[in-house]
Amino acid sequence: MMEDDSESNDHETPPESLLPYDAWAEAALREVVARAIEYAERHGLPGTHHFFITFRTDQPGVEIPARLRAQYPREITIVLQHQFWDLALDRKRAQFSVGLSFGGVPSRITVPLAAISAFADPAVQFGLQFRVPEAPAETKDESTATPPPDAEPAAEPAAETPQVVQLSAFRKRPQSDAKE
Repeated sequence: MMEDDSESNDHETPPESLLPYDAWAEAALREVVARAIEYAERHGLPGTHHFFITFRTDQPGVEIPARLRAQYPREITIVLQHQFWDLALDRKRAQFSVGLSFGGVPSRITVPLAAISAFADPAVQFGLQFRVPEAPAETKDESTATPPPDAEPAAEPAAETPQVVQLSAFRKRPQSDAKE
C-alpha cells in the first residue's frame, strides 16, 4: 500500500531560486515610487492625492537637519500634500529632494530611493513596503543612537518581502447626522 504524501508536500520549503526574483520585484516597485514622485514634480499632486513616505534616516546619502536626525535616529515619515516645495527626482543618483517645514522651520531634505521603507497614497488606498538593509556601522552616528525621552517609539522593521499596506485607517468615515 502506498503512503499518502500530500501532507508532507504541504510543508516543503520551495526550492532556492538562482535568479534574484525578490530583488527584481522590489526594484520594480521602487520604480513605481520614483514615477509617482516624478509625476508630482512635473505636474503637482492631482485631486486629493498625497504621499506618505517613510524612510530610514540612518542610511547613507540621507540628508536631513541634525535636529531631525536626533529626534528620529532610525526612521521618519514625511507627508507630501499641501506645503512642500522644490520636489525633484534625481534619477542618476536614485534619490529625491524636497523642501518641507519641520516645526515651522523650512528645511530641504534628500532621500535615496533605497532608504525608503514605505510609500502610501491614502487618497486611493495604495501602499508599498520595502526592505531596507541595516546601515553600515561607519555611517551610524553614535551620538544619536538613543532617542530623546520624548521621541516617538521606533517603528517596527519592514517586512521581509514587499507588500501592500492596508490603509483602512485613512479612509473617510461617514459622518453621523446625530447631534451631541
